Amino acid sequence: SVPIKHSGRLRLRAVNYNRWGGVGGKDTAVDLHILLLVSLPGCTPQRCGRAVTDSVVTREEAQVLRRLAERGLALAGSEGGASILDLHSGALSMGKQFVNIYRYFGDQIGDVFTQEDFQLYRDVRGRIQAVIAETFGLDPTLMYLTKPTFFSRINSTAAKTQHDEYWHPHIDKVTYGSFDYTSLLYLSDYGSDFSGGRFVFMDQNGNRTVEPRAGRVSFFSSGSENLHRVEKVTWGTRYAITVSFTCDPAHAISDPALP
Repeated sequence: SVPIKHSGRLRLRAVNYNRWGGVGGKDTAVDLHILLLVSLPGCTPQRCGRAVTDSVVTREEAQVLRRLAERGLALAGSEGGASILDLHSGALSMGKQFVNIYRYFGDQIGDVFTQEDFQLYRDVRGRIQAVIAETFGLDPTLMYLTKPTFFSRINSTAAKTQHDEYWHPHIDKVTYGSFDYTSLLYLSDYGSDFSGGRFVFMDQNGNRTVEPRAGRVSFFSSGSENLHRVEKVTWGTRYAITVSFTCDPAHAISDPALP
């Protein structure tokens, strides 16, 4: 595996997409001819790629968001190694299923989260949206949050259901449908908070690996040019936020707000 270089600055790694779905890496951005059923000017990907930056979210902000995730996930959690908390829909892992955290815990939510927590979450989401738009040459007003957008907590506990099996290679556009751009904000550090758990882009000419670090943002176009997987966590706990965007307003979701 080859780590993606960043040095605190954005580095877009564009990818050539050929008619057979093969992928070949280049270090400079290239325009792509993409066949799409619906083209939405200002947002629909005209070039594909990936980038990593440490300059959008501070480590201190990441630590605050991690504490938010820890408080929310302390209410329940998966029996397997992967739990999620979705502030938008209210979905929270509980055993082998999910509950709506706002309905299930009701008035207790005001003791778990604050308005300041949600404001920071919205601010960070806006910054991530802005940097994706700048990097890919998009109009940020034509990008919309889409589901699922969620906190994740992963540890080395054995999987109990398919929802716990986070490590399989996949393409976000295929898995989720509405995704056009995917981002990951990491809330814990590879090597000190956990081992394993690195994010691996699977390219024909060699894997490219992102090592999680609190405050680091990795983002990419969601199509077949960015087949990826997450390594199994072998010890410790990995926290992150997946923030996903669509070009189709029909698949838009709103920012979360306390009931």
